[in-house]
Amino acid sequence: MPRLSPDEVILGLLKAAPSHGYDLLERFRDPAHLGRIWNMSTSQIYAVLKRLELENAITGRPIPQPDAPPRVEYHLTPQGEALLAAWLADPQPPVSIHRIRVVFLSRLYIATLLNLPTEDITARQLAVCAAQLEKVQRGIEATPSPVEKLTLEFVAGQLEAAIAWLNRCREAPLAFPGQTEPSKPTPAADLPPEHYPPALDTKDKP
Repeated sequence: MPRLSPDEVILGLLKAAPSHGYDLLERFRDPAHLGRIWNMSTSQIYAVLKRLELENAITGRPIPQPDAPPRVEYHLTPQGEALLAAWLADPQPPVSIHRIRVVFLSRLYIATLLNLPTEDITARQLAVCAAQLEKVQRGIEATPSPVEKLTLEFVAGQLEAAIAWLNRCREAPLAFPGQTEPSKPTPAADLPPEHYPPALDTKDKP
């Protein structure tokens, strides 16, 4: 399993606003933001920024400073936008408890920061946890080993706690002070005619 890296989190922060490396680091250090989720050093943040720039996911622009060297302000590129969108819509989020705490909470934070709906993010996480719990419960019933049974029961307890916590996240979505509620998709029946796709032309088609 690859080591966790905040690449997409940084992409989300840059979509919210272009930033200097120091500003990003402050987000990762502030317990009111990402400080309880990630433990990032200055060198780690700048290593991720360098990698993302090499991958053309972000671009750095020097900003002149009075009586100081220029500061590099990072911006999201179209490629970075695509990577961020794919990460937010991941259909198979990780199911380990540690990765739920880091990856799910990061997705929730970034989606909320960008004023995007979070219902689907929470629903996908719930679905994979429920499927994993069912698998573990089958293992508990099938194993003849007392040690394996105790271990699986512990894992099942963790998953049950995670599911209960995820349900609370769904019932009381994350929100920042002063933030408006994310807009919801317009139901198809309420769309004006110009928003409907054109009818398919089936003439001369086999």
